[in-house]
Amino acid sequence: MKLRTKILIGYGVTLTLALLVGGWGTFNLNRLGRASEAILQENYRSIRASEQMIDALERQDSATLLFFGENQQQGREQFQENEIQFLLWLSRAKDNITIDGEREIVAEIENYYRDYLTVFSQFQQVQGEDAALTEYYYETVFPAFERVRNACVELRELNQDTMLRASDQAQKVSRQAIWSMVLAGGGAAGLGLAFSLILSERLVRPLREMKRATQQIAEGDYEIEIQTMPQDELGQLGKQTIEMSRKLKAFRELNIGQIVAEKRRKEAIIQSISDGIIVVDADLNIVAINPPAAKVIDTRSRVALNNPLPEFFSDRTLLKSIETAAQTGDSPRLDEQQSLLAVERGKQTLYYQFSIAPVIQDADKILGAILLLQDVTKLKNLERLKSEFVATASHELRTPLTGMAMSLNLLLETTTEKLSDTETELLNAAVEDVGRLRNLVNDLLDLSKIESGRIEVEFVPVRVQLLLEKAISVVKIQLEQNQIEYQQELESDLPEVCVDPNKIIWVLTNLLSNAIRYTDTGGKICASAKQRGDSIYLSVADEGEGIPWEYQGKIFDKFVQVKTERDVGGSGLGLAICKEIVKAHGGTIWVDSAPGEGSTFTFTLPIAQPLNH
Repeated sequence: MKLRTKILIGYGVTLTLALLVGGWGTFNLNRLGRASEAILQENYRSIRASEQMIDALERQDSATLLFFGENQQQGREQFQENEIQFLLWLSRAKDNITIDGEREIVAEIENYYRDYLTVFSQFQQVQGEDAALTEYYYETVFPAFERVRNACVELRELNQDTMLRASDQAQKVSRQAIWSMVLAGGGAAGLGLAFSLILSERLVRPLREMKRATQQIAEGDYEIEIQTMPQDELGQLGKQTIEMSRKLKAFRELNIGQIVAEKRRKEAIIQSISDGIIVVDADLNIVAINPPAAKVIDTRSRVALNNPLPEFFSDRTLLKSIETAAQTGDSPRLDEQQSLLAVERGKQTLYYQFSIAPVIQDADKILGAILLLQDVTKLKNLERLKSEFVATASHELRTPLTGMAMSLNLLLETTTEKLSDTETELLNAAVEDVGRLRNLVNDLLDLSKIESGRIEVEFVPVRVQLLLEKAISVVKIQLEQNQIEYQQELESDLPEVCVDPNKIIWVLTNLLSNAIRYTDTGGKICASAKQRGDSIYLSVADEGEGIPWEYQGKIFDKFVQVKTERDVGGSGLGLAICKEIVKAHGGTIWVDSAPGEGSTFTFTLPIAQPLNH
């Protein structure tokens, strides 16, 4: 018998049992439905008709009482309206006679109501005082009203009793259905379970044998035997498994040499690379390392193998990044400063730029990570020498430039009358050029201090509102001269920020000055502040020409100036200094701009943490 036939038989038996149980359940549900239908359809309409007739009759009785005052016309109209309602519901009760005794009660209601209408007609003809009306009402009208109402109540109670009996019958049917379904379902489940156990055992026995055989193959033992070999697809699979093990043995013997050669080639490639390479597994144990990397950790390659990477590195950023790559398969995104590793070698400091990449197999299995170490010590020393030269040159230039500025200003004040217009114009141009040179030298000195870490930053809690007020007071005259409208948008209840106020006011002043320079007369600029998480976002927006796309990626670099039709001058260092100051505060700065649509410069500042008492 084929495996498919066995499975179909098993499913067929189970399906047959399920159909039998389902059919029995449908039969019981149908019985229960008929019992419920008897409750709803046969009696509910008569009960509702009785209730409505009682309600209409009571309103007619209320209308009769209106005849004792001056509202006889209103009472007559109300009586006639409810007479129509009573007859309507009486007609529905007559059309829904379904049980014994109901027809006689409906006939009594009809006769009593006819007498009630006759009595009411006579009641309307009674003349005299209210006493005569009252006497006629209690002796004639009210007894007729009571007869009709009692008959309606009797009709309602008859149908209610019938509904209760039908409900009891439905509950009885329900209990019978539940027990019969429990017995039928339990029996079907028992038969199905027993048959499934027998069938599953017959199917699983050869699978166990093949599982044992595949485990032997996985462990390198290719001499396998399968005892249970049924005459179906599982038996054929067992034969194919034995044949596969024989071919795997031959293939392994053939390719072991090629695998060893490939491994040696990869090791030779790693050893020949001039940059340091360290390969770790998912547990951060070193599985491969070349001599340049061994030199970085000041040990030999053989000593480092199979040892945890944290034993040789203490840099938290490097260890956290390589752990993330080895466990999640995601390459860390680090900027140039974050990916710089400093290694002390006696009195010398070596610098390495590192990059990390995960090792992934078959797009889902993570084997570990690779750490690449590039020696950038010479570049760092060159950058340090460049910064020192710029700082020294700027410092040496500051004194002669100050003397030149004083001399030119003195000359301009004392010899104006002796000079021609052309000479005066040249002298003014010289004064302006010296001023620009002094600003450039001061910016270079500030930038050198910031880049070298020699700038002093005093962090104190301060309100954002105060920072903006101080910055606006500096550029207030420029706003008035250029007739530019200033707007300010601050979220309510902003927390304090932990900053050096003077440095951040300088950043805000620089951004506001740039916005004023690139905004036309009569335009407006806007400063805003809002909280996002643990940071405050400060923005300065203008309605200027915007920044061309080719400049937006390098606007914060040194000596970069946007070339536009408007010549605003400047050294091209302002935004570079802003970037370094914000970076020193642990924040970031960026620009959102489009040509012709203005620019918005935004930077973040950390929120001051409350003091613990």
